[in-house]
Amino acid sequence: MASSFDKYQKRKLISSYISVVISIALVLFLLGCLGLLVINSKKVADHFKEQVVMTIYLNDTAKEVEVNQLKKSLAMADYTKEALYVSKEEAAEFMKVETGEDFMDFVGYNPLKNSIDVYLKADFVTTQQLSEITDNLSSKSFIEEIRYDNDLVELMNDNVQKISFWVLVISGLFTLIAVLLINSSIRLAVYSKRFIIKTMQMVGATKSFIRRPFVWKSIQLGIIGAILALAGVAVVLYYLNLTFPELNLLNNTISLLALFLGVFGLGIVITWMSTFIATQRFLNLKTDQLYY
Repeated sequence: MASSFDKYQKRKLISSYISVVISIALVLFLLGCLGLLVINSKKVADHFKEQVVMTIYLNDTAKEVEVNQLKKSLAMADYTKEALYVSKEEAAEFMKVETGEDFMDFVGYNPLKNSIDVYLKADFVTTQQLSEITDNLSSKSFIEEIRYDNDLVELMNDNVQKISFWVLVISGLFTLIAVLLINSSIRLAVYSKRFIIKTMQMVGATKSFIRRPFVWKSIQLGIIGAILALAGVAVVLYYLNLTFPELNLLNNTISLLALFLGVFGLGIVITWMSTFIATQRFLNLKTDQLYY
């Protein structure tokens, strides 16, 4: 009979440990995924900013030497990520493919201009920077016009600022929720052993002696949960990198290492603090209060 009861208690204890580990792992996994979003938010924003094109249209009278000098100066400029020369013939062929019709059959000549498409670095994709670059380039007589979507640039910068703010707010809120959820799971696990804690105290065991095995066991559960969570985050990161290779998510080694160490350390710290507080609470209770 006693053996059957012991087996039941052991199964119950193992079930309690598994539920705590799963709770910790799930919470830390979600926190880790949010961390991935936070550390890569600027990279994602920069990727979209660098898709903005500033097109420089050249006069038909522009000399080849002038165009070559412009291409070289643009390639060496601090604000340029990439500069592509597009001849009027290439532009006409592109329009023919896009529309499915050859507009030159109707017009009789090619009205398009030779141009240079400039893809800017993310830090220069602002209304002020683009205006300064445009003013500087417009002083060249062989440049007929410079075009870019200013409304898109303003909208993009406004949205980036709003998204960054809310990501930080949600990160802080989610961290608080993670702490509360893990703390709740640990408290329930310690609560189930409150009579053991009080019995040990009544036979003369010191508070630190009683706390030690509970804290150590919780830290072990926290480590296991953190490892499972980080394995899940690593899988998510791997597939995100395969899906969006242009973002180079794996290149930011230092930030990723800091994130993984942070999640791992958070799993240990939260379980340690939660167990310490929970055991201290039951150690300070009177015997008749354990039933409430």
